[in-house]
Amino acid sequence: MTPRPSRPARVLASALAVGTLLTTAACSDGESEGSGATTSPAATGKASPSPSATVAAVTQAQAEAALITAADVEDAWTQAQDPKSWHDTLLTGTVDASQFVTDKSAAADCQRLIDGLYRDDLLGKPAGASAVVGFTQNNSRLLQQTAAYDKAELDKSLSWLAGLADKCAQFTVKGSGGDRTVQVVEATLPKAGDARQGLTVSVKGTSNGEPVTLTLDVAASQVGPNAVTVTNGGTEGVSHDSTANAITFGTQHLKDVLAGKTPAPAPSQIE
Repeated sequence: MTPRPSRPARVLASALAVGTLLTTAACSDGESEGSGATTSPAATGKASPSPSATVAAVTQAQAEAALITAADVEDAWTQAQDPKSWHDTLLTGTVDASQFVTDKSAAADCQRLIDGLYRDDLLGKPAGASAVVGFTQNNSRLLQQTAAYDKAELDKSLSWLAGLADKCAQFTVKGSGGDRTVQVVEATLPKAGDARQGLTVSVKGTSNGEPVTLTLDVAASQVGPNAVTVTNGGTEGVSHDSTANAITFGTQHLKDVLAGKTPAPAPSQIE
């Protein structure tokens, strides 16, 4: 879904609050779905080692309190009742390993990506508390999770995500619904957390005999042994601004609860 334009004052407020998520490559049809705004030099999509300072794992109550709200992502998002039930059949199937001539191990990484997107567990299974919230807007869905992990495993997962744009730039998934072409590009995120990583994934296939493209933003940020993950998109495009808002406010909410504070509501927008 192509995001509806925001009012000029609202765009300015959003930009000042969270910066802009900008994909680093276009989809195969040559059309860019990014907002076109430049990203602050301080923003980066690269995973990096987290600080050595000890940070506690979130409790269940803290994880739930740190979840974002519809006001955080703006636009016409509506909170969903059962986001854990979301699964898209375009994300099922087996990666065609024959395409990986020089690096056969990359096929396993691409399979892990597709499976993780389908199960919503790209960072692996949480080692502690976990809370999830979801929102819908026409044909788009946005899922945000706050969870505690084994820190060493979380570091590895973020490093793994950082290499996917190179290892899995384009590959084919075979399944009962026919072959699908998957493209993965790195995306730049606003500076949030100790480390962060962003991707935009497009899956081209067919649904009910008609061609369809599923486009998803994937964003993850780390605060000690905890992480915020966001998956956002649908078959009509993706709002990169909503992804940027979700990862920024989700990370700030996480920091707030870890500091014993109540997360502040999103700044009101000028209409």
